[in-house]
Amino acid sequence: MSLRSLIITTMLVTGLAGCSQIGASRLNPFNWFGSDEAETAADVVVEVRDIRPLVAEITQLSVERTPGGAIIRATGLPPHQGWYAAELVRETPEGGSADGTLVYSLRAVPPREVVRVSSVQSRELTVALHLTDLELAQVRVIRVTGARNARSVRR
Repeated sequence: MSLRSLIITTMLVTGLAGCSQIGASRLNPFNWFGSDEAETAADVVVEVRDIRPLVAEITQLSVERTPGGAIIRATGLPPHQGWYAAELVRETPEGGSADGTLVYSLRAVPPREVVRVSSVQSRELTVALHLTDLELAQVRVIRVTGARNARSVRR
């Protein structure tokens, strides 16, 4: 090891050790965000805005176990062809619900122009979402809602 490398390494180690000594220093990365503060539910305003309308009907819902979690797969049926950008949108707050129900809505963008109504298979939209074991720890029921119905699976 060269003398230059030794000096630089010594300076870095000394500087990092100093961060733990100086509690209020801006150099200490543990102080960058400040301390946490408790908030009541009335103080926290969470508003989910998704302008996409609900898909008319949920036709299938399945949960497939994977290593480290599960895949939620939902199939919806819009009223006519041409719907796109389908997604499962979480409706349950991040803290979860008291009864262990996780609720999603199936939303998609309708076509700009009026299109014909065709066969059921040509209109189906299938979407999937992966959840980790940690996200599923307290979940007992998973429900996906559409405009006219909802489907759910239980553990």
